[in-house]
Order: sequence, then structure tokens, then C-alpha cells
Amino acid sequence: MNIKDLFKKKEKKKKGPVREWVDAIVFAVVAATLIRWAFMEAYTIPTPSMENSLLVGDFLFVSKINYGPRTPKTPLQVPLTHAKLWGPLSGISSYSDAIQLPQFRLPGFGDVERNDVVVFNYPPEFEHPVDLKTHYIKRCVAIGGDTLQIKDTQVYINGEKGENPQEMQFLYFITTEKTINERVFKQNGVWDRTPVNGGYYIQAKPSDAKKFETLPFVTKVQPVKRGSDDVEPRIFPDASRFPWNADFFGPLVIPAEGMTVQLDADGVATYGSTIRDYEGLDDVKVQENKLIIDGQVAKEYTFQQNYYFMMGDNRHNSEDSRFWGFVPEDHVVGEASFIWMSIDPNEDLLGMIRWSRLFSGIN
Repeated sequence: MNIKDLFKKKEKKKKGPVREWVDAIVFAVVAATLIRWAFMEAYTIPTPSMENSLLVGDFLFVSKINYGPRTPKTPLQVPLTHAKLWGPLSGISSYSDAIQLPQFRLPGFGDVERNDVVVFNYPPEFEHPVDLKTHYIKRCVAIGGDTLQIKDTQVYINGEKGENPQEMQFLYFITTEKTINERVFKQNGVWDRTPVNGGYYIQAKPSDAKKFETLPFVTKVQPVKRGSDDVEPRIFPDASRFPWNADFFGPLVIPAEGMTVQLDADGVATYGSTIRDYEGLDDVKVQENKLIIDGQVAKEYTFQQNYYFMMGDNRHNSEDSRFWGFVPEDHVVGEASFIWMSIDPNEDLLGMIRWSRLFSGIN
């Protein structure tokens, strides 16, 4: 044998077309999974709770790097899915919770701040692990350590008026005997309306609601609000002890990491379920106005993480912290960055794209 043949580099075997396709797909899935986990993920808006800031049919990108990406808690999961599979297998779980890892947050550019539009995992959904709970999007109106109060729909933070979102909406009733054309609602910035005897309920910005007063077929436009004595049974934390509603709420102190609260009857009613459900304790119960940790009645408690109070900009059509409580820091996914596509589901094919909203920022 020629000695040159011993050292001759073996010629690399050429890949077949099937192998090339498999390699390309694997690379794409891995790259997309890493980008989705660490940097940015796409979401769509399915409900009107953030109108007019975000509309049903808006597609947006959410930055994970702003607050820092979370390490995976549930590693046994089909790539590029959430809690359920999609397509023909829709409804089937996409993960196994046989392995649950400790979850950490890597460094980001900053922390959640007041008025940020935040995507988070819906806290009261206990059927899935934290990282696979349903995604919600709301505005952060208060951070850990803040005292929040709502007086006649106006949010106050630490005794001062909070910043009102530019596109914030409320519920109004339009009194009219006429049928109002859909075009009139759209021209006046109203997407959400309900016809009833004697008129329409609409969700609208105050300035847009006022426009209807000038229409000759409208008799009256009036806000629909609750009174200060009107108790809402579903209100957080406990309507029997705190007689609040969505328009008159608080004062309520938002838990912060390192903050110690006294666990008298009011303290347990306010913070007991939060401590039980989100602080990662193994043995904790709320019984008869008492918080029992590891078999002992706790007199006080120091929080292990920050919490946030989230509200929708569509203030009278939003399931938010006023009804189900605080958002723990480990449930925060990322900050909404910009809208890359917007489709009106009520329009025909030619008019469904809202061109003015494409690649617009989120305020």
C-alpha cells in the first residue's frame, strides 16, 4: 500500500436531500426555541381588555430580555408549543411534569416599572406549572411596596394620582331610539358595543364617548360606574371584609421582597392566599382567619419575592388584579414591545389589515 494512502484525508460523504432537510429543520427548531426563550416571542391579542391601547387581532412581539428570561421549569415539552398541542392534536397536553426544575431569572435590562405593558402567566390557573399557565397581558399600575387605591375610577399610587394610559376606556350608555350604523362606531373610535332596549352600552375613551353627544339621534351619553357603597362580590381579596368594587378599591399595599406583614385577621384575609399559593412553601394552610405554616400559626410573614398589580386599559371590561390578586415576579414573562401586524376579525379580506398599526410602539 502506498504510504500516501495511509494519510490521505478520507473524503467526506455527501449528505442526501432527506438528511439535509432534517438537519435544516432541527437547526431551525433549536434556533427558534432559543430565541423564543431568551429574547423575543410573538403573541396575539384575543380579548378587548386592553382596548384601545391594544386591539383584538393585534400581533405583537414581547421582549424577554427587558426583565431577564426565566430558566425553564418544565423541560419535558414539545418544542414551540405552550400547555397544549395545536392542529389535529389540539387539547392534548404538550408537556410532562414528571421533572420540575428550580426556576431562576437571568439578568435583564431592568425591572417591571409602573405603566409597563406586561405579559405574564395567569396566577390563579393551578392546573399547569408556572411557566405553562395561560398568558395574560395587562398594564402594571403598581409595584411591590406601593399603596394602591382607586377612587371613582381614578388610580392613586401612594396618595398621588397615577398616570392614566392615553387610550384608557370606560363603560358608557348611549340613549337612542335609532339603530346606529357600525361605520359610525368605528369613525368615533368604538370597537366594543352592546345593543339593548333604549340604546347601546359602549366601551370608549372619554373623548370618543363625548363625540356621540353631538349626533342628532343620540339623546344622552352617560358613564356607567359603581358607587362607593356598591360591593362587588368577586372583588379581591375578600368582599366580606373589604367592601370594594372595580371603581372604588383599596387602599391596598402591594407585597415586596423583604416586606413583613402582620398576620392578624385582616392580614390573613389580604395576603394569606398569596402566601399559600405563590411563595413556594410546602405546608401552608389558611384556616379560620389564621395562616398555618408547617403546623404552626404564623403571626407575621416576610415575602420572598416582589409582586405587581395589573389592570387592563379597558377598565370596565378587564379581568385583572382587582378580581384575582397580585402577579408574582416569577410569573412575569416579558414586556410588550411593538405591534408587527394587526387584523380586524370583523372586516372582509381586503379591509382586514389595520395598516396604521403595523410596526407601531406600545405605550
